[in-house]
Amino acid sequence: MKIKLLFSIAFVFVGLNVHCQENQTPKVRPSDGSVLPFPEPPTASIAGESLAESKHVRRKYPSHLPKDAPNIVIVLMDDVGFGLPSTFGGEVNTSTLSKVYNNGIAYNEFHTTSICSPTRASLLTGRNHTRVGNGTIAERAVDWDGYTGIIPKEAATIAEVLKNYGYRTSAFGKWHNTPANQTSKMGPFDYWPVNYGFQHFYGFLGGETSQYEPRLINDFTPIEPPHKENYHLSVDLADNAIEWLEDRKAFAQDEPFFLYFAPGAGHGPHHIFKEWADKYKGKFDDGWDAYRERVFKRQKTMGWIPKDAQLTERNEKMASWASIPESERPFQARLMEIFAGFVEHCDSQVGRIYDKIDEMGLKENTIFIYIWGDNGSSAEGQNGSISELLAQNNIPNTIAQQISTLKELGGLDVLGTAHTDNMYNAGWAWAGNTPFKNTKLVASHFGGTRNPLIISWPKGIKPDKTPRSQFHHVNDLVPTLYDVLGITPPKVVNGFDQIPLDGISMKYTFNDPKAKAAPKTQFFDNNGSRGIYKDGWYACTFGPLYPWIPAQKGLAEWDSKKDVWELYDLTKDYTQHNDLAAKNPKKVQEMEKVFLDQAGSNKDFPIGAGIWLRLHPEDVITSPNTSWTFSQTSTRMPEFSAPGLGKKSNKVLVDIDIQENANGVLYALAGAGGGLTCFMENGKVVYEYNMMLIQRTTLESKEKLKAGKHTIEITTVLAKPLAPATVTMKIDGTETASGTVPMTVPAAFSANETFDVGTDLGSPVSLRYFDKAPFAFNGKINSVKVDLIK
Repeated sequence: MKIKLLFSIAFVFVGLNVHCQENQTPKVRPSDGSVLPFPEPPTASIAGESLAESKHVRRKYPSHLPKDAPNIVIVLMDDVGFGLPSTFGGEVNTSTLSKVYNNGIAYNEFHTTSICSPTRASLLTGRNHTRVGNGTIAERAVDWDGYTGIIPKEAATIAEVLKNYGYRTSAFGKWHNTPANQTSKMGPFDYWPVNYGFQHFYGFLGGETSQYEPRLINDFTPIEPPHKENYHLSVDLADNAIEWLEDRKAFAQDEPFFLYFAPGAGHGPHHIFKEWADKYKGKFDDGWDAYRERVFKRQKTMGWIPKDAQLTERNEKMASWASIPESERPFQARLMEIFAGFVEHCDSQVGRIYDKIDEMGLKENTIFIYIWGDNGSSAEGQNGSISELLAQNNIPNTIAQQISTLKELGGLDVLGTAHTDNMYNAGWAWAGNTPFKNTKLVASHFGGTRNPLIISWPKGIKPDKTPRSQFHHVNDLVPTLYDVLGITPPKVVNGFDQIPLDGISMKYTFNDPKAKAAPKTQFFDNNGSRGIYKDGWYACTFGPLYPWIPAQKGLAEWDSKKDVWELYDLTKDYTQHNDLAAKNPKKVQEMEKVFLDQAGSNKDFPIGAGIWLRLHPEDVITSPNTSWTFSQTSTRMPEFSAPGLGKKSNKVLVDIDIQENANGVLYALAGAGGGLTCFMENGKVVYEYNMMLIQRTTLESKEKLKAGKHTIEITTVLAKPLAPATVTMKIDGTETASGTVPMTVPAAFSANETFDVGTDLGSPVSLRYFDKAPFAFNGKINSVKVDLIK
C-alpha cells in the first residue's frame, strides 16, 4: 500500500514537472501581423559542439511590407477653419496647401472632433475619441473611462504598428495626448510620444506654448530654445523635421518613413514677426461679417462648395462687427492680421518640408496628408484678448482696459510679440469657419468639425481638382493607410488585446471623386455639444456651452436630457442651414437613439463630462502633494504638476546665500501672459503677481539685503480662486512688505509654462527683467520650501 502511494505521489510530481516545462515553453507568435511585434526569424546557423562542427549563416529578416512601400507624412494644423485658406476661397495665403493640392486631391466633407486632444487621439489610433479615453483635452481630463486623457495601450497608434512593419517614425510639434500632470522631466513616460511608437519626438507636450520661448522636449529631455532675435517655433520644428529626413537618408535610406508634423499654429497665443502680420494690413478692416460674405462667394465660384449651398447666420449670442465701437476696431482688426500672418508663416514652413522631400527625389512615392485643422477656428479668445487665458479663466475685463495696457507696453505693435499672448475675437473664428455655423468646441455644427483635407501621392493618386464629398472622419485615416499598405489591423500589440478600429478606408475615393460614399455612422460629442451622422442624415444639439461668452452662467442647471435636437438632410443641405426637426420628429427620435447607442458603446457617458471641471474646479488635475522642497536645479516643472501658488493659500520659504547687490530670479511660475515671480534686483527682494497682463501687483523690500545668509518668506492667503489675496513678505523673520492682489487666477496661468527655481525659463513673468531673461540668480539657493495652507 505504501509503495503504491509513493508511486502515485511520484507520478503526480512528474506530471506537474512536465506540465510546468510545457508552460515555460514560449508560444510562437504568428507571423501574419495579427500579433505584434513580429516573431524573430529562426537562425539559419548550425551550432555544433565545436566551431569545426558549426556553420554560420546570417538569418534573413522578411519584409512585411509591399515592395516599394510609400513614405507617409501627416501634417495637422491647429485651430484653423474651413474658410481660411486661399486654396479654397479664404483670405489667408496658403501657397503650400495649394501646391500639395495641385499634386493631389481634396475632401470637402472631412471631419474632426471639434477639439485638440480628441482629434489627435482619433487620428493616431483610428478609433473614436472617447473610446480611447480622450473625450476632452488633456488639461480637463476627469476619471470617467472616456475622459481620462490617456490613450490605452489596447489602441496602438499607427506609429507603433508602422514601426513594427519596418517604418522609421518621428513626430514634431504639438503632442497634447499625455496627462497634464505627467509631463515633467521625471515623467512617468508611459504616455509620451516615444512610448507610443514614435522613435523620435521634438516638440511640446501640452496644448499650446509660446512661439518664441517654447517648452520643448527632445524625446524625453527638456531643452531650451536658443535665445536669438529671429527664433520662431514653426521654423525650429521644420528645421528639425528636415534634419531627421536627412539623417534617415544617411542611416536608413532603404526603409520607408512616417513623419507626423503638428505645429502649434494657429492655436493661441498668436505669435508672429511684424513683417508677416503687416502683409495683411488693412485687409480685415471691414470686419468678420463682410469677410464671410466675400469668402462664401469665392468658395462657390471655385467649386469648392455646392452651388446650392446656403450661408448660415451668425449666432445671436455672437457680436456683429457693426456692434464693435469704432475706437476698438483697430485692435480687433490687428488681432486678425497677426493670426493670418502666423498661419501663412506656418504654411510656408510646411512647404520647406514638402520641398525637401521633392528635392530628395521622394515626392513620387510619398503619401503627403495635409489636414487643415484639428477642429474649426477657435472662439476661445472670446471678445479678443492680449492674454489668451484671460478669456479661458473667465477673468472680468474690458477691451478698453486691455487697450490701455497695450499702450503702456508700446501700442498695437506689441501684439504678436513675446510681450503678449494675444488671441483674436470669436467673430474672426466664426468667419474663419465660413460657410458653417459656430466654432471650435462645438461638435454639433460643422464650424467646429469640418476641415479641408488634401492627400497627395503621385505614384498612387492622379491629381484631380474635383472635391471628394463623401462623408469621412479623422478616424478613417489609419484604416486608409493600412488598406494602402495591405496591413490587417493587429489583434495584439505588445501583449495588449486591441480594440477594433472605428474608422473605414477612404482608398475607394482616391481615383474616383464621384464614388458612392461608403456606409458610415459617426457620432460627435464635445462639452455636451453633440451630433450623429448616418446615411446622409445628421441630427445634433448645441449643448450648454457657448465658447465665445465669458463667465457663462447656467451650466450647473443644464440637463442633457432636455436638450432640443435639430435635423438636417445633408444630401440637400451642405451647410446645416435648414432644420427639419419640426417637420420630421420621428426621424429625430430615430437619430437620437442611434446617438445614444453610439455614445454608450464608445464610453461617452456621462454626456457633458468635458464641462465637469468648469463646474468643479477643485477636481482639476494637480499634484497630490501639499508640501515641496526644491533646490536651485529644480526647473521645468509644468504648472499642472507645480504648487498652485497663484490660486491657493501658501507659504514659500527661500533659504539663500548672497553677495552684495544680488540679482536674479528666486522662483517663478508661468510666463509673460500671466504668472508670478519672486526675484532680487540690486540687492532688494521683489515679488510680482502678473494677472494676465491687465493687473500687476508688486511688493518690494525696503532695504537691500547685505551679503550673507538670509531667509525670505512669502505668504499668500486667499479664500478661493479669483478672490483677492493678501501677500506678506518677511526677510529673516521680520515683515518688510505686504499688499493685496485684487484678483487671483481661478484655473491656470498657462497651458505649457513651468515653475522654475533660480531662473525664469520660457516666457518671462516680469517686465522688470524681461530683456534679461532667464535672469538666473547669481547667489546660492539652499532650498525653496513650499507649503499649501488649508
